[in-house]
Amino acid sequence: MKSDIVINQNTPLRPVSSLAEALGIVDAIEEYGKFKAKIDPSKIKDAPISKAGKLILVTSINPTAAGEGKTTTTIGLSDALNLIGKQSLVCLREPALGPVFGKKGGATGGGYAQVAPMEDINLHFTGDFSAIASAHNLLAAIVDNHIHHGNALGIGTVTWRRAIDVNDRALRAGFDIVVASEVMAILCLVNNIQELKQRLGNITIGYTDDQYPITARDLKAEGAMAALLKDALKPNLVQTLHNNPAIIHGGPFANIAHGCNSVIATKLSMKLADYTVTEAGFGSDLGAEKFLDIKCRKSGIWPNAVVIVATIKAIKLHGAGDLKQGFYNLEHHIKNIANNFDLPTTVCINKYSNDTIDEINWLINEVSKLGIAAIVSSHWADGATGAVNLAQHVAEMAQQESNIKFVYADTDTFSTKIQKVIQKVYGGKDYKISEDDRKKLIQWDEKYPHYPICIAKTHSSLSANPLFSGIPVNETYHIRELKICTGAEYLVVMMGNIITLPGLPQNPAAENINISQTGNITGIS
Repeated sequence: MKSDIVINQNTPLRPVSSLAEALGIVDAIEEYGKFKAKIDPSKIKDAPISKAGKLILVTSINPTAAGEGKTTTTIGLSDALNLIGKQSLVCLREPALGPVFGKKGGATGGGYAQVAPMEDINLHFTGDFSAIASAHNLLAAIVDNHIHHGNALGIGTVTWRRAIDVNDRALRAGFDIVVASEVMAILCLVNNIQELKQRLGNITIGYTDDQYPITARDLKAEGAMAALLKDALKPNLVQTLHNNPAIIHGGPFANIAHGCNSVIATKLSMKLADYTVTEAGFGSDLGAEKFLDIKCRKSGIWPNAVVIVATIKAIKLHGAGDLKQGFYNLEHHIKNIANNFDLPTTVCINKYSNDTIDEINWLINEVSKLGIAAIVSSHWADGATGAVNLAQHVAEMAQQESNIKFVYADTDTFSTKIQKVIQKVYGGKDYKISEDDRKKLIQWDEKYPHYPICIAKTHSSLSANPLFSGIPVNETYHIRELKICTGAEYLVVMMGNIITLPGLPQNPAAENINISQTGNITGIS
């Protein structure tokens, strides 16, 4: 089998103008070369609105280090829906340079279920992440400058750090990775430029000595920040290897942020297509929970069906090499989505060549005992044709009623919200927190009573410990830090040893990435 980047580069692509013509949005695009474009949503108010507008969410079990093919499944499913005559758009997050040059690799799919042009999307793309980093760091510079020139606002404590879009452990003391930036979260949660400016102005950058919050608006920074983000606010149009249009926009991580593409992009896609297939990062305990409890709560959208991606190798990993012992993890994620959120759910078994028939049949049978169908899909090797059975099942499933049901209520206290996520979503018992932070929770309950919570924890297990195996029924989660995000309008709860600026592994992927004299990029995975 050829490498992902070779497959991507050898696939003929449609000009982006042709993609826009197929969607009826030619007058709304701004081309970035031949195969990429920005979409200006304000110019397509009169675009035909689909009567269906179904939203399909793709999530997964707790993944291995290499991931379980959630992005690949999202792309393959959307291509397969188009193949069976259902108009579908895939709506993804943008890749971050940290994983691209680090351990996990890019985020454009794999095999014959990819978006293109792969190397552009995985690297600078249309400059969105650079704009977000610039806006974030401009605010940091304005804060420092204000203090240098007399500190008229009386800033005593600065909580606003800097941001960078690569893994660099040497900068960890003062930097977050861009995907953890509150500016990234804001851009992905707003509906328009007016709301963007409002929320940027609401960012808390620090406090006076008597704990009065200082905002970006106090520093008159929100206008310049929004100007830097003018183009980044517009979704990006590219295509799949089957030459179907794809929208890619925004990219917060799900283990340290809310893990979903932008509200603007999702709503736009639902306007333009009968089916929108999107993903939420990592397992359902992280990305899907935040997609539903944060993004959907704030935006008013709600999925019609959910696909949980599983692989034989990941289930075995959770069972120390034994498929039957590791099934608990998949079972928990199924119950998480079907029970906690009351959503129509199916399992996609992302097939690998070394999976045995006996293993696959056993897994299908065990999933069926839960009242859920498990569909084998080979989209990585076979493209859209390998996901036809999955697409047919999902299209039928999406016609069911899906009731809006959150894990916690807006009116719950922060303590109750945290407790409910731990118990209902993770299967855990309780949490422990310092007395100072407990007092903060009580104070913030009064100031920000309707904020959802965004828990940052490991993606490798249901616990806050990446090495934990099983359902953490007796686990007490250690909360080591709280951060109120008054621009993104949620409370970040940091659990365990999760960090917001990763380092590179011993042998980073960057060592294999190169460019030829003719400009051909190689080595991106």
